[in-house]
Amino acid sequence: MRFTLKDYQADAVGDTLHELTSARDFYRSTSKRVSSVALTATTGAGKTVMAAAVIEALFWGSDDFDIAPDPGAVVLWFSDDPALNQRTRHRLEQASDRLRNRLVTVEHPFRYQKLQAGNVYFLNTSKLSKNSLLVRGRDDADALPGLDAHPDTVPFTFWDTLRNTIEDDGLTLYMVLDEAHRGMGKRPSETPTIVKRLINGHSDVPAIPIVWGISATVQRFEDAMSAAEVQSNRVHLATVQVDPVRIQESGLLKDDIVLDFPAETGDFNTVLLRRGIRKVKALSRAWVMYSADQGEEPVKPLMVLQVPNKPSPTEVAAAIDVIRDEWPELESDAIAHVFGDHSAQTFGPHSIPYISPERVQDATYVRVLLAKDAISTGWDCPRAEVMVSFRPAKDETHITQLLGRMIRTPLARRIEGNDMLNSVECILPKFNKTTASLVLERIMGNDLPTGETVGPRVLVDPQVMMPNPAIPDEVWELFQALPAETLPRKHANPIKRVTALAHALAADRLLADAGKIAHERLHGVLNGLSAQYAKDLSKAVEDVLTVAGGTVRGHARHGLRQDATWKEVADDRAIQDAYRTGARTITPDVARTYIEHLAAGADDEDAYRDANVQIAALALLPQTRPALDTEADRIAHEWLGQYRVAIKDLSEARQSLYAEITAMSTDPQLISMALPKNRQEETKRVIGDSVQLLERRSLHLLADDEGLFPIGKLNPDEVEVLDTEIARGNLLAWYRNPTGGRDSMSLAYQDRHGDWRTLRPDFLFFVNTEKGVQANIVDPHGAWLPDALAKLRGMARFADVYGDQFHRIESISRIDGKLRVLDFTLPSVRAAVLTVADADSAYREFSIEY
Repeated sequence: MRFTLKDYQADAVGDTLHELTSARDFYRSTSKRVSSVALTATTGAGKTVMAAAVIEALFWGSDDFDIAPDPGAVVLWFSDDPALNQRTRHRLEQASDRLRNRLVTVEHPFRYQKLQAGNVYFLNTSKLSKNSLLVRGRDDADALPGLDAHPDTVPFTFWDTLRNTIEDDGLTLYMVLDEAHRGMGKRPSETPTIVKRLINGHSDVPAIPIVWGISATVQRFEDAMSAAEVQSNRVHLATVQVDPVRIQESGLLKDDIVLDFPAETGDFNTVLLRRGIRKVKALSRAWVMYSADQGEEPVKPLMVLQVPNKPSPTEVAAAIDVIRDEWPELESDAIAHVFGDHSAQTFGPHSIPYISPERVQDATYVRVLLAKDAISTGWDCPRAEVMVSFRPAKDETHITQLLGRMIRTPLARRIEGNDMLNSVECILPKFNKTTASLVLERIMGNDLPTGETVGPRVLVDPQVMMPNPAIPDEVWELFQALPAETLPRKHANPIKRVTALAHALAADRLLADAGKIAHERLHGVLNGLSAQYAKDLSKAVEDVLTVAGGTVRGHARHGLRQDATWKEVADDRAIQDAYRTGARTITPDVARTYIEHLAAGADDEDAYRDANVQIAALALLPQTRPALDTEADRIAHEWLGQYRVAIKDLSEARQSLYAEITAMSTDPQLISMALPKNRQEETKRVIGDSVQLLERRSLHLLADDEGLFPIGKLNPDEVEVLDTEIARGNLLAWYRNPTGGRDSMSLAYQDRHGDWRTLRPDFLFFVNTEKGVQANIVDPHGAWLPDALAKLRGMARFADVYGDQFHRIESISRIDGKLRVLDFTLPSVRAAVLTVADADSAYREFSIEY
């Protein structure tokens, strides 16, 4: 893979591979049952990148996910849109260099009687329609006997190819149903749709063995499979659903969507277009400053100008005039379009060239892109950060769909603490507040992540808050030193983690030969196991060097049966197969260097053969992998602590890499927080025709020009807690904890299903005490909420580990009309929340009045 998978992507890939492996075994069993598996993730989650990782593992195996290759794997990628297939193929090529030469678009003439193992074939609905040359001649009721020849003398159709592939016991056909909700609808006649014929089989073509649906929602896939009427003959094994909370927390998606629209009626196309240009220019300057500070190539943000499906040439020409006038330094080739015409378009004196959607991201010379609505599916351009839409108010769906393609972050990571560079701007000249609300509702609906702590914030005309000069330096220093926790990974690999850490430390010149040092310590573990379990190892060596079997002999006349066993000496091929299996357990890198360690100084091949046997035998010991994992975790913990300060001096991109490496664990890991640089907040709300300023408070870490921070989005309990803390008289600063990023205080907790989640307490309060400046965690959270008890237990665990680094750690809820507080600095409270039946009981029995 060319891309490093985000933690949620790695978990989804691991779960999907597990289910697909089960589906393959299910089909190859005597029952030959067909099955389905689904992968669902919201817009922008990187479904194609996850699919590339899964397909790589099917073809070549994966040590990270402990998956052996399927030598007969064939993937048929099916959608109802050839353009979508082309964009998917382009993305797979970007994601995986190993797949580049194995991606085949099915075209006529297709001269293969079987699909070839190790390839991905792209097919769309039209290629299997009745008049398609790929299938013409099959099931043709109008053809006279003897005159039903196939086109161009190809003696078989693609349906024949499909049948031959499925019937070959050496092949396993995985059909990817891309955007599974599409192409499944009922037709006026009872004739099944093409995709139904594919899934269920028809005539002499068997059903597809394994259907892997990839879609944005669970409901879409379930509806698709229900419409295909496959319940009776196809078993649905599992739906791998990616948690939208984890998608948003990954930093892969922008945190904020900013909506601008006119506050009065009239024609404001020109005025708001100029506003959009100023915004993209401001973002350009911000990226230049950030990149110069980080020593990176600057992102070149793009503005998308969305026009109606039948745009007025005069209106578009006037818009281009405005763009050129407001942005005179724009290069001559900086404006392009992605209209369906696929040719240069003339608008007045301007000739605008066409560019294919998949090229826009890399064609950084394009700074303004003209689009309609066809671009809204299967296309992503993370550097598209401003959209001005000339579409009328009735087209809020098209606007929202295109906006959904613009929510990925340009660097595939969050710019820590910088809301400006973590946002996408949408300007709607033809909308008013009422119609803009429709866009907002759609954004907060099914098209994007939803919920109180899920998905991007939607902001209307926000103001940028900057670091508050009234805050003492001691507070900022303490903020960076506060402990926070990562979200554990389900499929964490300690050896991979320490290897990645070693590469990073060596690359940053913090620890020369880090990889060699790590491997030497792991070799020491293997040496120790060889000595400690010498007897068990000798037996394992014998197992590797011999091949055992059995013989059953029957006497037909007497009805007697005799069973016998036998052993043969393993040949080199059998030993190499045992080594490859063992290397997957130990990991190939460690296995390779351990062979060099064992055979150091040897001149003959026998020493290398013996080393291969030793590794295969060690992998058979149940103690081996746990011991290696323990040592790898020990090395990583030691190095992360030793170089913690040095890592803080690296660029933000490198710090983000170390944060990801730190998180590669099945347990919560300690990370330090990043300083917030700015934040966008709404400062007013519109009520009818009037504008009401939101309440503000002083002493927030980020503030406006007057040193104040708006609190209009806080609920009444949160406002009461804030005012109570301010009134205590020792408050130096406070911080409204954001819902994502390393500038957010985070701690891990397990939900009622045992899955790890992230809790981000509402407030940090910095107070002056006898011990100096100290921090308080205060989290108002209703005891009646379904996640309340799990979060209390998470806070108790966190306080048990890191409580000495805080002045107070408290959770607050309103009980019988009064705010009550659980003080987690008290051992008795921490112990109590682990035993109570629900959060309400914890507050009633162990809290005090706030």
